Amino acid sequence: MFRLASRIAAPRSNGPQIQAATVCSINNEAAILTTEQEISEDPMSKPKKVAESALRLLPSVDQLLRTPEAENLRSSVGTKRLTALARVVISEIRTALRAEAGGDHTAETLLAEAVRRLQSACELERSTGLRRVINATGVVLHTNLGRAPLAARAVKSIVEDVARYCTLEYDSFSGTRGTRAAKVEALLQDLTGAEDALVVNNCAAAALLVLTVLAADGETLVSRGELVEIGGDFRVPDVMLNSGTQMVEVGTTNRTHLEDYGRALNERTRLIMRVHPSNFRIVGFSTAPSLVDLANLAHEAKLPLYEDAGSGQLIDLSPFGLKDEPTIRSLIDEGADVVTFSGDKLLGSAQAGIIAGKAKIVSRLRKHPLYRALRSDKLRLAALEATLTSMQKEEALTEIPVLTMFALTKTEIGDRAQRLLDQVTSRNGGQLRLELVSGESATGGGASPTAELPTTLIALTHQDLSAKDIEQRLRRHSPPIIARISEDQVLVDLRTVFPDEEPELLKALQALAQSFPSAATN
Repeated sequence: MFRLASRIAAPRSNGPQIQAATVCSINNEAAILTTEQEISEDPMSKPKKVAESALRLLPSVDQLLRTPEAENLRSSVGTKRLTALARVVISEIRTALRAEAGGDHTAETLLAEAVRRLQSACELERSTGLRRVINATGVVLHTNLGRAPLAARAVKSIVEDVARYCTLEYDSFSGTRGTRAAKVEALLQDLTGAEDALVVNNCAAAALLVLTVLAADGETLVSRGELVEIGGDFRVPDVMLNSGTQMVEVGTTNRTHLEDYGRALNERTRLIMRVHPSNFRIVGFSTAPSLVDLANLAHEAKLPLYEDAGSGQLIDLSPFGLKDEPTIRSLIDEGADVVTFSGDKLLGSAQAGIIAGKAKIVSRLRKHPLYRALRSDKLRLAALEATLTSMQKEEALTEIPVLTMFALTKTEIGDRAQRLLDQVTSRNGGQLRLELVSGESATGGGASPTAELPTTLIALTHQDLSAKDIEQRLRRHSPPIIARISEDQVLVDLRTVFPDEEPELLKALQALAQSFPSAATN
């Protein structure tokens, strides 16, 4: 039988006092049972003694770093960072001990808790950096997951051609200084039909450069229905404001006529701008002038016409369901003097802002001081050059992942999904249920929002785990597998899963098949 109390402290004038007590015996063990309320007792004295006792058992930072678990973590985060994390862990435990009212602690349990916290801190450290994930969402241009995955040719060029020293601004044939991005610009001219081209670091930068150079001292006409906000807080009015040009809105939200532009023209007009609506569409009672008519109006007024195309389609993807995205060549042919578009969307390469258009305009942009601040580095240019080369060789659909994914049919995806499902169910103990259902993939990245991409989905449910638990387990797999939840099911879309990633996905699904509620993540 445990002891209720072992002793009574001697009374002190300023300490706790007990007026009366009765001593009894329980199995020959002395026990103190107070018959009247203790008076003048400091309520913090006992917790403080408990905390001080536990604090003496707290491991040192050095002791924690000498554990086998810490040694294993050292190679992943480095000695300096591991030491800093260990100090934080010990400090957190010390604070927790001081705050608690009691607890049964030993040196061993405190060390184990410190090790657990250190491992969690290192895992969190790793997860906050850039790392590879498997995109099983079916969103091809997933902004949160890096948009377009690079083609093998582009990755090879980055690693083999420019990772070290390269001919960024050097002509190895003549031994003289070369021109940055000369090959990329030549490829863009060939693929778009433009007289000249320029590359900056993203599409917002391209728009800023065009508006600053062409219209900073005057007005730019733009339809009210085109004052869009794209993902990442890119707002057309904000970019125009920062470029120095004065925005003049014409027409209404849903209907803008050619006459609206004509009435707004004056001696301060420097540019007519047309913005592709990108991630939304106005349907129903709406109208807008054609690009040809708008170009004729601009040219009659001796003004340039600027088209912000957004996603930047270089080859026709309408056979695969992307029917509302114009090709850049068609925009040039219809009269646009300068066009800007992205490199990491429908082009399928690295993030970049591409400018194509009349030679006189592009030359002005290239000479402006702002271009120096916005120009591209060697890694971006290498990826673009490799990707554009695939397009020039007419091998885009087989070499550029984004275009390959768009071209996949529902049947092709269904065949892959069935093979994967068969491998999981053959080793499934009945915990995990998998079935094939029809659905749609998404373009993503603000491109072609009305596109229909029929697909076959793998729907996951578990007899003991919720959809949220399943999604979380997949997300915490190594590498993380990102899926989506709909109607209490986790949906996996193989359109955006590379074939060589399927074994890793299979491994994660087989692990789920053996999952029990006690192992569910809280």
